[in-house]
Amino acid sequence: MRVTPRTLQKYKETARPIVTLTAWDYAIARLVDQAGVDVILVGDSLAMVALGYENTLPVSLEAMIHHTQAVCRGVEKALVVSDLPFLTYQESLSQAINTAGRILKETAAQAIKLEGGHPAMIDTVARLTQLGIPVMGHVGLTPQSVHTLGYRQQGNNELEATRVTQEAISLEQAGAFAVVLEHIPATLAQTITEKLAIPTIGIGAGNYCDGQVLVTADLLGLSEKSPPFAKQYLDLGKLITDAVQSYSDDVRTRQFPPNLVP
Repeated sequence: MRVTPRTLQKYKETARPIVTLTAWDYAIARLVDQAGVDVILVGDSLAMVALGYENTLPVSLEAMIHHTQAVCRGVEKALVVSDLPFLTYQESLSQAINTAGRILKETAAQAIKLEGGHPAMIDTVARLTQLGIPVMGHVGLTPQSVHTLGYRQQGNNELEATRVTQEAISLEQAGAFAVVLEHIPATLAQTITEKLAIPTIGIGAGNYCDGQVLVTADLLGLSEKSPPFAKQYLDLGKLITDAVQSYSDDVRTRQFPPNLVP
């Protein structure tokens, strides 16, 4: 049975933790989906893990659509959410509608995610949801604001905590079906989670959220540098390097391919 935003709401109501991972191509998406995750996020983090950029800012809408199409081909059950890339939704409401509409029309994604909870963004979320576009919000550390916020933890003083909390509440009121809480204190994430009726998905926000998300490249050991709150479950990078070196040795010593006897 396909996971939907309504499914996630039921999970929150029954205290069933929501499992979320990212994907950037067909192969990874197929494996992640078969493993049984609830949500697959085609995050703009693909700018770093798939395209080699330093941060998320350079990735284009065309690239996000291209990768989301590939991910969707590999998914049968999980809810697929696609990020709106930097400056494809902040200029105007009409731009945001066009961008979100293109993703839903040109891919099989069921929802979009955007960053921020300031008043202009709340108006955008409200309009998108009125048009029937499911929206996942994102507050706390917002990577598209890297040149303003850096990668430091957010919400670690009273003023910031109040701002992050109000942004999350406003996103819910605007119609968002879930909110990502990134790199904020666990106690603040707990407070927000208890205040919201919609699910919270944490990343570097402690264990009190309704679910968790990791960048799959960090989980698999494929990232050149992972954030301090990520957990590496496998050193796939080393396994791949070792396998390629073994293949190279076999070719250079003429042990591969074998000479087949007719």
